[in-house]
Amino acid sequence: MTEALNIHVTGIVQGVGFRPFVYRLARKHHLCGWVLNGVDGVRIHAEGSQSDLDHFALAIADEAPAAAKVERVLLDPASVESFETFEIRFSDDTDTTSTTLVSPDLATCDDCLYELFDPADRRFHYPFINCTNCGPRFTITRELPYDRANTSMGPFKMCPDCAAEYADPADRRFHAQPDACFECGPHISWWVSPSATDRVAGMLANQESWASDASDWAPTYDQRKIGRNQVQSDAIIAACIAVLTAGGIVAIKGLGGFHLACDATNEQAIAELRRRKRRPGKPLACMVATLDKARALCQTTQEEEALLSSPARPIVLLRKRSDVSFATGLSDGLSEMGLMLPATPLQHLILRAFGGMLVMTSGNVHDEPIQTDDARAAHVLADVADAFVGNDRPILERYDDSVVRVAFIDADDSIVQMIRRARGFAPQPVPLPKDTPDECVFATGPEQKNTLALTRPGEAFVSQHIGDMENAQTNDAWLEAAAAFKRLFHLTPSRVICDMHPEYLTSKWALAQDLPVVRVQHHHAHIASVLAENALEGPALGFAFDGTGYGVDGAIWGGEVLLADLSSFERFANFSYFPLPSGAGAITHPPRCAYGVLWAFDLLDHPGAASALSALGETADLCAQMIDRGVNCPQTSSVGRLFDAASALLGLCTEARYEGEGACLLEAAIDYSADDAVVDSVVRRAASNCDTPDLDSAHANAVVNSAVDSTAEADKSAITHRYRVDIVKNAATEQSTAQDTAVLLLDAAPLFRALLDDKQAQVATGVIARRFHDAIVRAIVQMAQLGEALYGVRQTALSGGVFMNRYLLEQTVSALSAAGYAVALNRDLPPNDGCISYGQAVVGLHTK
Repeated sequence: MTEALNIHVTGIVQGVGFRPFVYRLARKHHLCGWVLNGVDGVRIHAEGSQSDLDHFALAIADEAPAAAKVERVLLDPASVESFETFEIRFSDDTDTTSTTLVSPDLATCDDCLYELFDPADRRFHYPFINCTNCGPRFTITRELPYDRANTSMGPFKMCPDCAAEYADPADRRFHAQPDACFECGPHISWWVSPSATDRVAGMLANQESWASDASDWAPTYDQRKIGRNQVQSDAIIAACIAVLTAGGIVAIKGLGGFHLACDATNEQAIAELRRRKRRPGKPLACMVATLDKARALCQTTQEEEALLSSPARPIVLLRKRSDVSFATGLSDGLSEMGLMLPATPLQHLILRAFGGMLVMTSGNVHDEPIQTDDARAAHVLADVADAFVGNDRPILERYDDSVVRVAFIDADDSIVQMIRRARGFAPQPVPLPKDTPDECVFATGPEQKNTLALTRPGEAFVSQHIGDMENAQTNDAWLEAAAAFKRLFHLTPSRVICDMHPEYLTSKWALAQDLPVVRVQHHHAHIASVLAENALEGPALGFAFDGTGYGVDGAIWGGEVLLADLSSFERFANFSYFPLPSGAGAITHPPRCAYGVLWAFDLLDHPGAASALSALGETADLCAQMIDRGVNCPQTSSVGRLFDAASALLGLCTEARYEGEGACLLEAAIDYSADDAVVDSVVRRAASNCDTPDLDSAHANAVVNSAVDSTAEADKSAITHRYRVDIVKNAATEQSTAQDTAVLLLDAAPLFRALLDDKQAQVATGVIARRFHDAIVRAIVQMAQLGEALYGVRQTALSGGVFMNRYLLEQTVSALSAAGYAVALNRDLPPNDGCISYGQAVVGLHTK
């Protein structure tokens, strides 16, 4: 007997070969009917025997394509319409309620890679080869449903051969929307910056194979060369290789924007790239052709190799091999480097032809968004790149490279930590906690490392990395991303959620909208993001350690221990305030951070501080005046600035060329052979517990007052006792019950005194660096003990940019876990400010 089902499949089910998969599955189970894309997912009408329908329905989720993410398969009995075949229908865009997800862009699959280098294949060396398993998705999608007409491939009419593949259910390109070839698809192009025509011609003329054509291969944008066939396309790639080999800089268009490329072994080329881009010291990511080449350069684990080879193709932060010499300009002073494998056919062609390692950094000028349009890039990057490899396939969504790293808690446990979430990951939604109100809110995100977020029932769409909201260009990119997410996912927010900082561009924008506004404290958003990602409601003891965040009291917070849930928080503890001479200027001048710390801890006269103070020169007097007069000298509790201060005092970083350089160099300096670190000593938890946080009780006072002494008693270690953070009651709580007043203060004066003592005693910098880190770990575990004793809370949460420090993260998680505490971390989102928009959305949704 023939039965019928209407089936609705939601999730990432468009742009991943899902309809062809359903077609083949239906034929396998002898079913008739149809499948189509709708704005709310994939819709199926299937007719056949009950047994075949049952097996078919189960297989939809169990056998789905690897790139798909099936969230729900909804079955409804239907009337039999007596179809004679099963077919793929044109998409239905009449439904106004969207639950469809958009696939991230996918790296070139093995099948396409084989064809790319097969001389017998008609797509041999075609730079845009793709199929249902790989290629552009999010970056070419204008609106849903995901059909060719709704993408930037719409203007490219398929040739007969491609159209035949597209219509053949047995073909890998059956209904592959970006399907194309040299005959009918996009083509790469080549041009040279007007200021570099002679330079590029000279580079080519010095190479024998180009000598006679050198001037002809230095055209400007208006006269650019087009690779309309394999010969012309290969010639463009050969020109690109020639310029790179000669030490030139080439802007190469990728999936989500341009990269700036140069020879990663050429010190002069790297230095010139840094000069032109005004990027003096920030580490540069590199690309190699194969996993074997990555292994030859860096230490890799199975987890890291899986990330390198994944369809997302992120930049993976890897430890450099000690037996390999690297150009100093790549990541000077650091033990890690960012490495990635090719994600596009063009990148495969270039890397295989070049043979070595290329710098592949974002194609932008200082602090502006990555360039996506050929004509615009030709203008904006004219003084940065010598030459360009562009193409005529428009990029509809800007998409930086994602950055990840693997942290190892112990021999059997690792954590994949997102550093920057973009290509390959966004716009996959992040689930919202159970019982979160079904409301669409718009979270504007932070000022730095901005992302934005919009919600619908059960999930939040967190945008790709947008950048620092410091100029009109980034603000425009932010507005474009907001409009795209609203359009793609049919979202209309009812409220706007923003940061508490009154001067942030995003806060000002929020207040200008004709919608209710909820302000969320920066560090509460950090901890709420962790709780929500881990499906926790709280309360938890949240450690939010970063560089800066606007506090309830108007100070710069950044060393916060919060008792938090999804709707509210109490400031349980914070690192004691210290002045920050010149405010944000101290971020790029760590000795100024050091001066503020020394002043606050009465250590200016310590002999170990002399060299750091001498580095300030006359600025030391200016710092003193700013502190004395309270001019441009905000108070801060920032742990990030404490790391900067320690780095300056040890002579590691006197001028930061990029955000967090001081902390990065302090971590890189750690001597892992030092054996006096006693992290294990802190696993002894307070034996007693307290049901209520009554700080006037004798027990609670005893817990607080003995917090420091317990370390010495447990360790019997003079070093550990010296390298400590004192935990004291905050006297201000007796006069105030405000949210900005912490119950406890973390006093880092003993820690910095020990650092200076050891420096004066000429203890090795690597040993001091490790002792400093371990002291912070011990302080975190002590605070967890106190949180349990006073509140009965055993759940902890870690977030903030400080926890991108691999050593600190690994040691903290290990110590907390060994002490019996549950530890929650950001999972799909970065611990830095890339998680803030999601945290804002969560708090906003739980705020009446």
